[in-house]
Amino acid sequence: MKVQVKTLAGAQAGELELNPEVFGLEPRADILHRVVTWQLEKRRGTARGARERSDVARTGKKFGRQKGGGTARHGNRAAPQFIGGGKAHGPRVRDFNPGLNKKVRALGLKVALSAKAAEGKLVVVDNLSLDAAKTRALKDNLVKLGVASGLFIDGAAVDVNFALASRNLYKVDVLPAVGANVYDILNHDHLVLTRAAVEQLEARFNG
Repeated sequence: MKVQVKTLAGAQAGELELNPEVFGLEPRADILHRVVTWQLEKRRGTARGARERSDVARTGKKFGRQKGGGTARHGNRAAPQFIGGGKAHGPRVRDFNPGLNKKVRALGLKVALSAKAAEGKLVVVDNLSLDAAKTRALKDNLVKLGVASGLFIDGAAVDVNFALASRNLYKVDVLPAVGANVYDILNHDHLVLTRAAVEQLEARFNG
């Protein structure tokens, strides 16, 4: 499948043949759901647990007489109502570290790329090079390119001027090719790839 290659200013810069095994797969909502769920679960940190009644070091000696003292019949300083006592019904340690097969993760990325291509939201540009890190100039170029909200993926390294100029633009993010992931691709209206990014993504799956 062929796509038009553009410059950042929206001018034509030739054509590029995309590998249909990477950019031409059928949509699979089940695969995308599994990969996105896995990504969001991996983001979560381990939940800190509170010390409960059995975890604190307090005396278990009975305070006083069972009857006649005029107070409650306490028998342990580790009870939650005392200062220094254990937490009642506190949070437990929870570790969020799900697993997902590498083949499913790779298939999810290919399906996400194919979905953007099928929707007509995939844009291929020659490169992301800018003469200066000017946000206003980049914003004008994106209007010409027809991209308001987009994820820009470059080759091995992102152009420094582009990264600086895009920092203050809403829903405009940039990643190197190695950082391409399903969640970020689906979270933006457009996916903008450079020629170098296309080559690296196709080599990543073919390798």
